[in-house]
Amino acid sequence: MAEQQQAGAISAAFPAPPPFYKNFTEDNLRRVKELRKSYPPEADKSIESSEPSTLEDPLRFLVLPPELRYLVPPGPPDGGKYRSFGIDHEINAPILSLESQSFRQLYPSPPTPHQLLLITRSILLNFLEFVHILATDPSQYPPKWDDLRDLFMNAHQLINEYRPHQARESLILMMEEQVERCREEIRGVMEVKDKLEGVLRGLGKELNAVVGEGDRQVQVEDTRKDRKRAVERRVWDMIEREIGT
Repeated sequence: MAEQQQAGAISAAFPAPPPFYKNFTEDNLRRVKELRKSYPPEADKSIESSEPSTLEDPLRFLVLPPELRYLVPPGPPDGGKYRSFGIDHEINAPILSLESQSFRQLYPSPPTPHQLLLITRSILLNFLEFVHILATDPSQYPPKWDDLRDLFMNAHQLINEYRPHQARESLILMMEEQVERCREEIRGVMEVKDKLEGVLRGLGKELNAVVGEGDRQVQVEDTRKDRKRAVERRVWDMIEREIGT
């Protein structure tokens, strides 16, 4: 009985959120994170559990408290199907043609993006005509209703046919952004390299100057310890002046 009520709630036009959303609290998320760190994958294989488990997520092997079980992502659906809003769907379901669904195809094959724009404009025009019919003679609405239905189905079909193109373009955009980030990192590394090379060239000049001064200081102070300390002090002064550390 409870399962029937839950299925009815899921398949409703405006379903309420599932009750387990209350389990997604900061405290529960922290507990799951701690459990992930406490149990290595190789140790979980020896744990038996009656809960559904997947090899991809070691935590599914643990006997978790009820409030934490929904925080662990499930594994891939079995049998090539998944359930959404109480309805089973095929994972690799092909795109059905309009003719197979008993709808008129209003665009030529192969379609173009311009056809989607034309259908959108037709929907607006037919909707205005539909409102006019309802205001003047509501009994004549069925033909215009069928026209609107066919237009919406054609628009929906066009959008579905361009899903692979959208996925490909999104992947291209992501790769371009990744390449640009890599180029920015390379430019930053090159700038740091150029700056370090300048610092090293300056240090070489400073060291040569210190060595010359050290030769004169040896005659006066006659100590190599003071000469070494002077070289180190000049080097650190140079680094602080160039890098600002």
